[in-house]
Amino acid sequence: MLKRALETTFRLRENKTSVRLELMAGLTTFMTIAYILAVNPSVLSTTGMDAGAVFMATALAACLGTVFMAVLANYPFALAPGMGLNVFFAYTVVGQMGYSWRVALAAVFIEGIIFILLSLTKVREAIFNCIPPALKYGVTSGIGLFIAFIGLQNAKIVIDGPCLVALYPFKSALASGEFYSTGIGALLAVIGILMTAVFTAKNYSGAILYGIVFTWMLGIFCEITGIYVPNPALGMHSVLPDFSLGMGIPSVAPTFLQFDFSAVMSFNFIAVMLSFMFVDLFDTIGTLIGVASKAKMLDKDGKLPRVRGALLADAMATTCGAVLGTSTVTTTVESSAGVTAGGVQDLRR
Repeated sequence: MLKRALETTFRLRENKTSVRLELMAGLTTFMTIAYILAVNPSVLSTTGMDAGAVFMATALAACLGTVFMAVLANYPFALAPGMGLNVFFAYTVVGQMGYSWRVALAAVFIEGIIFILLSLTKVREAIFNCIPPALKYGVTSGIGLFIAFIGLQNAKIVIDGPCLVALYPFKSALASGEFYSTGIGALLAVIGILMTAVFTAKNYSGAILYGIVFTWMLGIFCEITGIYVPNPALGMHSVLPDFSLGMGIPSVAPTFLQFDFSAVMSFNFIAVMLSFMFVDLFDTIGTLIGVASKAKMLDKDGKLPRVRGALLADAMATTCGAVLGTSTVTTTVESSAGVTAGGVQDLRR
């Protein structure tokens, strides 16, 4: 009965997919964006926000946003708080401009309401459709390179260097003793990339998910045997699940509906709100174009069918996220991992 309901709701057969394929793609997408659950509270807590409440707000906003996308547009795009937008929220609006996080949340909330109104009309859709095909494919390539670079940095394969960036110095790390933390992490990343490439070349369904799980299990083995030594000071944490603090669910109450509209009529507040709007607008458009191009979802004219529903889902997610207590929620580029794993439909007819 559940399978029939999913088939009817999401037209799986029509889109040449199945429940099993979509589960694999969805799990892959979740594995690639799960880091946001840790990073977003870490960033926003610097403003004085309760980290536990932000964690719950992040999880709930991502869940609601993704459900909105599925119901309103039937696209395999996940939504979550944007990583660039949360940094702007915490370090620019609150840190440099001096606003409280409650005022910043109010700006995000108003931005979301405005985007809902614009998405119900044809304004955002017109902006999306007026972008030329060459630029759309350029955005796809740019997003791919950006994600790859961020991944290489987080894996410590690429580090800061005298000429902007440099490759990780394995030889000097062995001498200093850092190799058994950052060096092993970088080596595991290289092995994981190679294994994922092998799985992909063999056309395994869920190749990216298999690569992630394989690398994680290999990391657990290295930590248990002492080959990998966690060092939080270097940004290298344990890969073993930690339940020492229990499994309680934090309350979202400290951030729920915590708006401060006292500065709403000031020029600086309007400037902050417009900044959130423009960054979110082009972030969402760029991500939708990039992921849709990867998934071959753009039609023969280079347009994305049901784009209004996708934009409306994004706007509603931003509004709900602000209500719960997190920065702007947007479509994530990590959705491309799930698309590659099988959540793909070809709309070029």
